[in-house]
Amino acid sequence: MFTGLVSDIGEVSSVEDRGALKRLRILCSYPVEGIAIGASIACAGPCLTVVAVGGAGHRSFFEVDVAAETLFRTTAGRWAVGTKLNLERSLKLGDELGGHLVTGHIDAVATITQIEDFDGMRKILFRAPDDLARFVAEKGSVCLDGTSLTVNSVAGSEFSVLLIPHTLEVTTWKDKRAGDAVNLEVDLMARYAARLAEAN
Repeated sequence: MFTGLVSDIGEVSSVEDRGALKRLRILCSYPVEGIAIGASIACAGPCLTVVAVGGAGHRSFFEVDVAAETLFRTTAGRWAVGTKLNLERSLKLGDELGGHLVTGHIDAVATITQIEDFDGMRKILFRAPDDLARFVAEKGSVCLDGTSLTVNSVAGSEFSVLLIPHTLEVTTWKDKRAGDAVNLEVDLMARYAARLAEAN
């Protein structure tokens, strides 16, 4: 489990095709001795398992295997050397839950349709797949590229969020452009509420 609070910006340093999966090496600033093999790290949203760790100059790195389902359902298939990724390590019991409960299981890809910058902030409009739009609620939570964000407005399959200067500074959101695809995870509670309503 995660909170959607980004703790580092990683950078893809190598991509190796291995049949139905890809092995990625991601540079980070986490202390190498604190990254365990088998640990879960959210990389731009998807929860990925660490399969190797090491040091590269002044930075650490970890490696992950990205399988076919993740490559199909997320933006991971488009990651290349130099791609920047929002990173978050998994929660420990007793950690502060500053965002919202995030699983790292991506539902689909959303598309940025419009960006408006003002007063150091950034308003972004997204289009979600039609079958997921019902899970996005005004003033509710959504996880986009691994970042817990509050939904400002909803109109059909489009919704907007507002990014404050701090979020822009410590994430990859300052580099996004209209037309970019982002990983979307809808709120866990909304998903189960909808399922219960269907069952009834």
